Amino acid sequence: MPDDCVFCKIVRGEISSHKVYENELVLAILDINPIAPGHALVMPKPHRETFSDLPPDLLGELVVRAQQVARGLVRATGALGFNLLMNNHKCSGQAIPHAHWHIIPRKQDDGVRFNWTPRKYGEGEAESTAASIREALK
Repeated sequence: MPDDCVFCKIVRGEISSHKVYENELVLAILDINPIAPGHALVMPKPHRETFSDLPPDLLGELVVRAQQVARGLVRATGALGFNLLMNNHKCSGQAIPHAHWHIIPRKQDDGVRFNWTPRKYGEGEAESTAASIREALK
């Protein structure tokens, strides 16, 4: 684990946190700057920077535990739903380079807004983009 990673320090117990779940591979804590009460972060204990860096076995455990935490925080907060978000790399908003999911409990008209600006594909752009992705998956 990197010495300077904030989440690795939390995993090692060097920085305090409000734990909501923990096992040998996964830690879930409350976000210190929550978007809504109950906003949790679910992370692998071994240091991996992004979703793409997670080996399949660790990813599987992380998914199962994220689902478990999501169900628990919905019950505990009385939420009607939740957002499950993961930023990967600084350009996407990842503030701490340690893979983690945000689970944000949601209620109707809670005022939480994500500023997505959708766009349309240009003529032939969707077809060529899909073809490029299919080729990259080979």
